[in-house]
Amino acid sequence: MRDAVVTPDGDRMRWVEIPGGDERGERPPRVYVHGLGASAPAYFAAAACHPLLTGPRSLLVDLLGFGLSDRPAAFDYRLESHADALATALRAAGVTGAEVVAHSMGGSVAIHLAARHPELVSRLVLVDANLDPGTLPASPAAGSRGIATFTEEEFLAGGWREVRDAAGQAHRRPPGGAGLEALHRSSVHLVRDSTPPLRTLLAALPIPRTFLHPAPDGPPADTPALRAAGVTVTAVPDCGHNVMLDNPQGFATAVAEALGA
Repeated sequence: MRDAVVTPDGDRMRWVEIPGGDERGERPPRVYVHGLGASAPAYFAAAACHPLLTGPRSLLVDLLGFGLSDRPAAFDYRLESHADALATALRAAGVTGAEVVAHSMGGSVAIHLAARHPELVSRLVLVDANLDPGTLPASPAAGSRGIATFTEEEFLAGGWREVRDAAGQAHRRPPGGAGLEALHRSSVHLVRDSTPPLRTLLAALPIPRTFLHPAPDGPPADTPALRAAGVTVTAVPDCGHNVMLDNPQGFATAVAEALGA
């Protein structure tokens, strides 16, 4: 377990680190970033230890507000702020030129990380990441769009229970936990997207980029534009949104191919 102070108020971001590298130091470090309400160790530990992916120094990072990291109520939880806090943690860890594997909301954060702090990211693997703002549903369905139907005051006062119950037992996340402010503010910013839009930022990145998606869901929206921008789009079979949990072998195979491992 490692940690670093990432805000002026002394809030700490934490990660589980797996030692690695080679004698010549030529293998770049690898950073795993989780999605909304999740924790990187809970989601990525098995994948990071898969024979296809072992070797590099690997950091399984919990974003501020989630999992093992501090959950400050004063943090704004914008995607850009998540990316800047993550950048501070990576610099404290001595990481540059990392291969970043990022799931769902973590993918949105990773795009901002690569755009705002290009020296920290050498390759990007987005795992069913959020690329587009979402239209709010009529009811508190699971996920960021459901959470964003509430004001922050409503969510903190009990709206979180409605979202939890709407998700149902089958869609409950593995242990990790999150601050309620982190859940709500992160969800609101996911729904609003960012300026410039995430797709514009992703298309402009001058690094190898791969987008993994569940084969049963079909390709992501506007796949031709992604491919025209140089993004490799790869389907992973036999899985849903939580690709690394549903099909660990398929996930490891796809990530290893994307990273040239």
